[in-house]
Amino acid sequence: MGSKYIGLMSGTSLDGIDAALIDVDGDNTVQFVSSVSAAIPAALKADILQLCSTSDGEIELLGRTDREVARVFANAALQLCKTAKLDPKDITAIGSHGQTVRHRPPDSTRHHTQAFTLQIGDPNTIAEISGITTIGDFRRRDIAAAGQGAPLVPAFHAAVFASQTEDRVILNIGGMANISLLQKNGDVIGFDTGPGNVLMDSWIKTSLNQDFDRDGNWAASGTSNDALLQHLLNTDFYRQTGPKSTGREQFNLRTILNTLMQFPPIAPNDVQATLLELTARSICDAIEKTSENQAPVFLCGGGSANLALRRRIKELLTQRSVSDTQQLGIPPDWVEAVAFAWLAKQTLSHLPGNIPAVTGAKGPRILGAIYPA
Repeated sequence: MGSKYIGLMSGTSLDGIDAALIDVDGDNTVQFVSSVSAAIPAALKADILQLCSTSDGEIELLGRTDREVARVFANAALQLCKTAKLDPKDITAIGSHGQTVRHRPPDSTRHHTQAFTLQIGDPNTIAEISGITTIGDFRRRDIAAAGQGAPLVPAFHAAVFASQTEDRVILNIGGMANISLLQKNGDVIGFDTGPGNVLMDSWIKTSLNQDFDRDGNWAASGTSNDALLQHLLNTDFYRQTGPKSTGREQFNLRTILNTLMQFPPIAPNDVQATLLELTARSICDAIEKTSENQAPVFLCGGGSANLALRRRIKELLTQRSVSDTQQLGIPPDWVEAVAFAWLAKQTLSHLPGNIPAVTGAKGPRILGAIYPA
């Protein structure tokens, strides 16, 4: 029996809190054990979204929401312990990603000394409520070392999914999408490709008051608008090479609404179809540019459940096999939460959790701050 770790993850989509339990043996082999998903209360979700854009009274709202997110996270960890029939004392540590409310990575307009990233969900509170040592604040050390602070999952992808006989592409579709090209020689290329679910979720919320487009059915009922698509694909971010990362600051509902003002009226379901096509095209363009040998693609993240998006990715990547990480031993919905459990293990073991070539950081770094129970 190895050491047990819990990973807590809430992504840009705000579609819930994922809690995953792993067991790591003496050979550092990661075994996925159990998982639960917890809803984010509607009022808390509204507060988080308010913090994602500039508003009055931010410091008061930030402090209050920081604690409340932590309470919901801690309860998810305790729920997972109960589901797995474990005492919290059986868990070595929690790795908590927190909830990102602002991400300003270094870019052509922002020197790394002005870059920052902010995740809320106070690890002190998680440790106090759960009684489990908590590791948090993973992204800021990478930013401090002149990195992008994202994506951090490629290091985990390389540790558990890499092959010595073939190159592989791990495609994570959350609110944003990112890829990890795992080369059989051990090299890793990774970066954010642009929006994953975030634009589609935002548009269906404002149009139909639904949190997400189940199976992509609403998008499938429409037709992608070529002129709108080409306008959206003309965003500078897609022309940049990695390392690069992005977030709601660049891809959000305001972006959609401002763009639509430049076009004649477009049916709402056609807009949704266009946003799905934008996500699929930007992902597949990035994969084709960085992987030349028809490496198989393995999907993970909430967007892997969007059947219309998945189907379109397969159509665009005609020469590749496209499946999901279940084929590699971890269910696609739980890969990110497992990754932050693994990052907690890396931190306690004094081992790096980033890949400098991916994030642009000055050297490998032990990520995360430790908050004892």
